[in-house]
Amino acid sequence: MQKVAVGVVPQVKMAPLNNKRRKQVGILGGNFNPVHVMHLIIADQVGQLLGLDEVRLMPEYLPPHIDAKKTISAHHRIEMLKLAVQDNPRLKVEDVEIRRQGVSYTIDTMKILKEQNPDTDFYFIIGGDMVAYLPKWRQIDELADLVQFVGVKRPEYSQESPYPIIWVDIPQMDLSSSLIRKKIAQGCSARYFLPDPVLNYILEKGLYLDEI
Repeated sequence: MQKVAVGVVPQVKMAPLNNKRRKQVGILGGNFNPVHVMHLIIADQVGQLLGLDEVRLMPEYLPPHIDAKKTISAHHRIEMLKLAVQDNPRLKVEDVEIRRQGVSYTIDTMKILKEQNPDTDFYFIIGGDMVAYLPKWRQIDELADLVQFVGVKRPEYSQESPYPIIWVDIPQMDLSSSLIRKKIAQGCSARYFLPDPVLNYILEKGLYLDEI
């Protein structure tokens, strides 16, 4: 079982190109239905703690889970993400899975991103609750060679894993997209749960009004 402390970055797996500094990029995947402040806190804090050049928020097209969740169109999720990160130069939107469509398997996505960005090292960010499921991920051993996993600590979950993990401590908030959708459907205010531009977009487009 391996654990890597914050600030101890594992050895780079690929040799530098022409001795140029390799770009360091974080990837935070998810449904983002809608994106909320905890997503942004995680992305920004990981970027700062690990000294990454940027962190990309990557919405999935179709999650590979058996219990696939109903979601709104990719167009709305992309637009909300753009609004959410517009005032933070460290954060970007990565739409590779939306453009590819189909089931969003991480191994397929990262192969594409590595091919498109040969001078970049990727840090794949996951919640502490997801670490235990890594052995079940599609082609996980190959994926572990393509990315460095970053785990966001959660006190109720183990930090043990057969894969190298950089663990980070980030303030926790019990906030979810499903809670926000329910609040909006009930006519309750969702202010402060998500950035104002995102909330304004949701209200303007009439999203989530029929959430059960």
